Amino acid sequence: MQDLPNLFLIGPMGAGKSTIGRLLAAELSRDFLDSDHEIQGRCGADIPWIFEIEGEAGFREREEAMVDELTQRHGVVMATGGGAVMRESNRRALRERGTVIYLYTTVEQQLRRTAKDRNRPLLQNGNPEEILRGMFAKRDPLYRATADLIVRTDRRGPRSVVSEIVRRVTRLVDPLQCKA
Repeated sequence: MQDLPNLFLIGPMGAGKSTIGRLLAAELSRDFLDSDHEIQGRCGADIPWIFEIEGEAGFREREEAMVDELTQRHGVVMATGGGAVMRESNRRALRERGTVIYLYTTVEQQLRRTAKDRNRPLLQNGNPEEILRGMFAKRDPLYRATADLIVRTDRRGPRSVVSEIVRRVTRLVDPLQCKA
């Protein structure tokens, strides 16, 4: 499966980008990258701290530089942060350097998956449901415009999602592929 392009996972927080990305990379014998984890590793600080000290704008600057750097690698599976699509430069880098997969999930599923997670700075001030609905309204059109494939993750196990992604990406690369 080395002839497949880079695979970039986009979608909202709680969609399963990191979990599915790790499994997908293992399935394809590729390196897995997570732009948020890479930022944390370089800064030596977690994302809530970066948001607190630099604000969202400072974090987005770091994210833009990281997305540009990581998308230039070859043979990778990469999970982005949920807000990476907010910048046109990120959307362009993702589209031009690989196949983009939007992991779609509902706000209800996001609420269940992020309910106890304190590592989500955008959900810490206010009503999480209202915040997630507002972000969905702004970001869903950007995810859709950026994506080559849309894959639902609600009420599905990560392995099922990975199988669907492998099947669909393989068909994108070789439309005559008859794998089930």
